[in-house]
Order: sequence, then structure tokens, then C-alpha cells
Amino acid sequence: MKKTALTSTHEALGAKMVPFAGFNMPVQYEGVNIEHETVRKALGVFDVSHMGEFLIEGDRALDLIQKVSSNDASNLTIGKAQYSCMPNETGGIVDDLIIYRVKENTYLLVVNASNIEKDWNWISSKNDVGAIMRDLSDDYALLAIQGPKAVEAMQSLSSHDLSAIKFYNFIVGDFAGIDYVIISATGYTGSGGFEIYCKNSEVKQIWDKVFQAGADYGIKPIGLAARDTLRLEMGYCLYGNDIDDTTSPIEAGLGWITKFTKSFTNSKALEDEKHRGPENKLVAFELDERGIPRKDYDIVDGNGNKIGRVTSGTMSPSLGKGIGLGYVPTVFANAGSKINIQIRKKVIPATVVKLPFYNI
Repeated sequence: MKKTALTSTHEALGAKMVPFAGFNMPVQYEGVNIEHETVRKALGVFDVSHMGEFLIEGDRALDLIQKVSSNDASNLTIGKAQYSCMPNETGGIVDDLIIYRVKENTYLLVVNASNIEKDWNWISSKNDVGAIMRDLSDDYALLAIQGPKAVEAMQSLSSHDLSAIKFYNFIVGDFAGIDYVIISATGYTGSGGFEIYCKNSEVKQIWDKVFQAGADYGIKPIGLAARDTLRLEMGYCLYGNDIDDTTSPIEAGLGWITKFTKSFTNSKALEDEKHRGPENKLVAFELDERGIPRKDYDIVDGNGNKIGRVTSGTMSPSLGKGIGLGYVPTVFANAGSKINIQIRKKVIPATVVKLPFYNI
């Protein structure tokens, strides 16, 4: 298993470590609910250095990115980031990712840890324009400092006005004594904050200073389990659960990042799907009775017939009820529709709801 530059730090803090995407990662420290609440009400820090980073450069860098990504990266100016996905040629999704425009002809692509090799090979196979590609994944670390107190707590660590960095914008500047890091107003929790990209050799210094600066604000280290409950309360897709090589961005509710103002991999087929409407849709649901929906549980109709499957589910720490995402036929996809979740031998009624589950 791979380690991040902070693995020994997590172990010293007593984290429960588990294999995740080929890495030894902290799944929790004090407990999921405590860590979840910390991020919702104060601030917490995630080590997400397992994520992959690719640098795409050169005069034709944008051409390559436009070809492989569903969103329109031509709208990116320097200092802006964009959520996107990479469609495959059979209607599914290679991966979802964030694209940063760092310089005029330089872009940073941040991809999921489990897909680093797959994504690299996919993008490389489409690079017939001579774009320069560099895989920085093994050399860079990523910290997510998330929560409503993040700006106030971290301001002392940078000469830049952190409150001026708008959502999905970033700067390259000084932070925690390091001159050049990416400070990005992005995250996977819905509670605000920043993501810090730096070199492996710099991340321990940044981690220590972040915890010193946040000491009076209730800062805590947060594991991947709480990251999952936080993202699910917002309805953010998780690759491998809610989207994969077989799910289209249209049925997954990602039409908003699928722009047909340009041509990209499989764009014609996806545009046709959008016009005729998908057969199935990814929906959000809340259980009407006590229970916890889990990935791959069956979704059934009123007669007990299987109509879909749960892709993500949990007991929401913020709402105190079972919530989940899953694919169902479009006739069941409207808010207010009644479905049922097969939880072992019990059938639990549920209601389709609009996202997010939790409103900040």
C-alpha cells in the first residue's frame, strides 16, 4: 500500500487506518459523527493527498482538455477552477475531476485516486495534439481545510485576503510559511473552506501550522468516513458508487457540466440522450422510517418489484435519518415520489427529495 507524506502523523494521532484506493488512509479519529459535526460547525482538516494531479501544458493544452472533458474549459480564466467529467465512448464516465487554469497554457487536472493510472492512459490516448503531460501525483500533497470557521482561522497563515477567494477560484501564493502553494476555495463537504496543494516535502509544516492557527477555533483532524457522510448530505457524486463507466452524466444529474457548445468524446450520443430523456435517473431519497440504506441495496416499487439500486447511503449525522442516492426509472424520479428500500428482509418506505439533503 502507498502512504501519504502524513501517514505517520495520522498513526501518531491514533487514527484508524484502512486501505483506500491503494493507499493507507485515516478513516476516522474520534468517530464519524463527532468529526462530521466539527466540519459543519467549526473546521476540520482532511489529508486527501491520495488524489491524482496531472499538469497539461502547451499551445494545444486546451484542445486536449476540451476533447476529453464534458464541461467547457474555454470559459476558464487564470485563477478559476471547474468541475467536469470525462465521458467514455460507450455512454459512461471515465472519471470526474476538477480542472484548474494555472497559466495561459497550463492546466492542472485533479482526478480520483483509484483512477490515476486509468485516467492518465485515457487522456494520453486522446493526445494527438502534442500537449505536454506530466503526472505530479506522487510528488504533491493535498489538504482540505473545511468548515465555516476556515477563513477566519487560517487568515493569519497567508498575506492574501482569503475571504476574497470566491467559490471555485484559487490563487498561487504564500501559506503557512511556504511561498508558493495553491489555495483553492473548493472542497467536498458543502461547509466552505479551502484545499491546499503543496509538495510532499512541505505538507508536514503546513499541517502543523494549520493546527496551531486553528487551535482556538476547535480544529480537528477528520477521516474519510466523515468526508463521505458530508458529501452525501450535499448530494455530491462519488466515483465508483454514484457514477462509473456504465452511468452517463445525463442520467447522473450532471447535465449542468455537460456542455454541447463544443465537441468532446461521445458528445453526439450524450446530446441525443439529453433530448430524448434518460431511461433512469439518479435520485436522492430519505427513509420514512428508521433504517440505514447501503450501497447495492435494492430499490423496489409498491409491489416488491426491483426497480433500481442504492448507490450511496448512510444515517445522516445532521438530519438523524437514513438518506441515500440511487438509480430508478424516470417515472419514479420526481420529488415526492414514493419508493421502497429493501434492507435485508424488511422493506422500508422512502421519499424522493430534492438536493441537497442538508442546507447550510
